Amino acid sequence: MIKLLILGPTGAMGKIISELALNDDDIEVVAACDINNIGEELGAYVAIKDPNKVKISDVNNLQNIIEKTNPDVTVDFTVAKATEKNCETCVKNGIRCIIGTTAMSQDFLDKFEKLVKEHNAPAVISPNMATGVNIFFKMASILTKYLSEWDIEVIEAHHHRKIDAPSGTALKIGHIISDTLGSDFSEIAKYGRNKGPSKRLVGAKNEIGIHSIRAGDIVGDHIVLFGGSGERIELKHQAHSRLCFVTGAIKAIKFIAKAKESKIYSTAEVLGL
Repeated sequence: MIKLLILGPTGAMGKIISELALNDDDIEVVAACDINNIGEELGAYVAIKDPNKVKISDVNNLQNIIEKTNPDVTVDFTVAKATEKNCETCVKNGIRCIIGTTAMSQDFLDKFEKLVKEHNAPAVISPNMATGVNIFFKMASILTKYLSEWDIEVIEAHHHRKIDAPSGTALKIGHIISDTLGSDFSEIAKYGRNKGPSKRLVGAKNEIGIHSIRAGDIVGDHIVLFGGSGERIELKHQAHSRLCFVTGAIKAIKFIAKAKESKIYSTAEVLGL
C-alpha cells in the first residue's frame, strides 16, 4: 500500500486526484495539506467515503504532518511558489514527489534534482501527464525530422483562470522541436510576435512561433502547425476533461513508489514510451 500525501486537495486538479486516490486499492491517503478548507474531512469534500477520515491540514505545518503520517509519495499540482517550497520540504524528508505544477524556476529545478539524488527520493516532474499528450510529444519530434525546413508554430488554448502563459506543455513541445532541430529554443522562440516589428526569418531552424489563448473553460488544446509551400500539417491534442491528467498522475504515483534510480523521471518513462 502506497502512503500518499496530497498537496492542494482543494484545487481543480487536487480535488480529482483526491477522489481517484481515495478509491484506489493500492493507495492509502494519509494526509492532505492546503491553505483552504482546513479541518474539513477530505472524503466529505470530494464526496467519497473515507474510512480513515483524513482531514485537510494547514500546509504551513507540513513538516509536523510529515513526521506524524510518514508518507511514501506526495503529489503536487498547485502553483509554482507553493510547490517550490513544499516539495523541497518533502524531498528533504525522503518523500518521492509527483509534480505537475508548471512555471517553476530553473534555479529550483536544478536544486531539486540535487536533493533527489542526495536524499534517495526519485521524482516525476511533468507539465502534462496525459497519455495522449506524451505520444503527441513523440509524434511532434518525428514530424520535425522530416519537416525541418518548414515553418513551425505552436498554439495552445486554456481556460481564462490559468495563470501562466504559454503553458508548460507548449514550452515542452517547443523544446522537443528545437532539440530535434539541433537549435537553442531560447534563441528561436517567438512569443506571440508581439515585440514590435522584426525581420521574418523563414524556417523552423530560425524561428518557432509560440501562441497562447485564454478563454472560457477550455481544459487544454495544443496544436503544432507545420507550414510548407502550398500545404500544411496540423498535429493536435485536445483534453476533454482533467481526468486525462489525473489518471496519468495516479500511474506516476504507482511508478515512482517502485522506482530504483534516484533521478527525475518524465511521464514518457512512466508510460514506457
